[in-house]
Parts: sequence; structure tokens; C-alpha cells
Amino acid sequence: MDLFQLEMKVNGEAVSVPVNPGLRLLDVLRDVLHLSGTKEGCGEGECGACSVIIDGELVDSCLVLAPQAHNREIITIEGISADGELDTLQSAFLEAGAVQCGYCTPGMILAAKVLLSKNPKPGRQDIARGIAGNLCRCTGYAKIIKAVELAAAGLQQKEGEAGV
Repeated sequence: MDLFQLEMKVNGEAVSVPVNPGLRLLDVLRDVLHLSGTKEGCGEGECGACSVIIDGELVDSCLVLAPQAHNREIITIEGISADGELDTLQSAFLEAGAVQCGYCTPGMILAAKVLLSKNPKPGRQDIARGIAGNLCRCTGYAKIIKAVELAAAGLQQKEGEAGV
């Protein structure tokens, strides 16, 4: 089988790798680029463990063939922190106790990131809808919703301090 030269931007870095065109983006991220924060759960787009952000939208990477990611911008959980500092959402998840086994956490955080980029002041129902495609079996959703509320408040406070 001929390899496909996949070119994309992953977490701000240009990437060019030869891949089997039948590989899923999930496999490329984990097995080729060694970004293990993206998890395989169901492999059917039902659980959200493999969620990534593609061009600003939340996507289940298990449903994306590698060539579909060509010339796209991909953000994984590894790409949301900056300069070794946790992202506001990551800190809020820790503060709210919204992390147990951690399997759903990357997808939940990325779902919340997309939500907050579109709606910086979400209500509880907005948050519940924003994370609806991501399943959690450990913490339940109350602590996750609380974490997103904390993150939204923290982002609003940072904007206020910056005079935005």
C-alpha cells in the first residue's frame, strides 16, 4: 500500500509524516506522534475519549481517517497548556475534583475549551450540552460542570484584569 504524506499543524507545530491512508487520526496521534493524551474508548464515536479540536471544532478522532486531517489544525490535550503552566480548564478540573481515573478528562477538557471559545459565559445547561458527547463513568457530571463554571469565571476574571 502506498503511504500518504500527511501534513497538518498539531498543537501549533507543523507536522509532515508518511502514514497508511487507512489509519485513523487517533492512531496517528498516539502511535506515530506519541501524543498519548488522546484515548481510545469505544472506537465508534460514542464516548468522546478520543476528542480533539480540528480547526476550532470538537471531533472524535476515531472517526477521522488520517487523510481527512491533511492541511488542518489539530489541538490535543497536550497542546492547551502553555509554558509548562496548566490551562485554566485543567486547573479548574483539579480544583473541582472533576478527575478520577482520568480517561475521559482530556476529551471533557477539550469539549469545554470549544464551548468556552464560543460561549464564555455558559449556564449549567449550556455546559451540559457542551460536554454531552463525552462519557464519564467515575466522577459523574456535577463536578465536571462545576469545573467548567470555575474555568469560565477564571477566564472572565483574567479578561477583567487585562482590561479586555
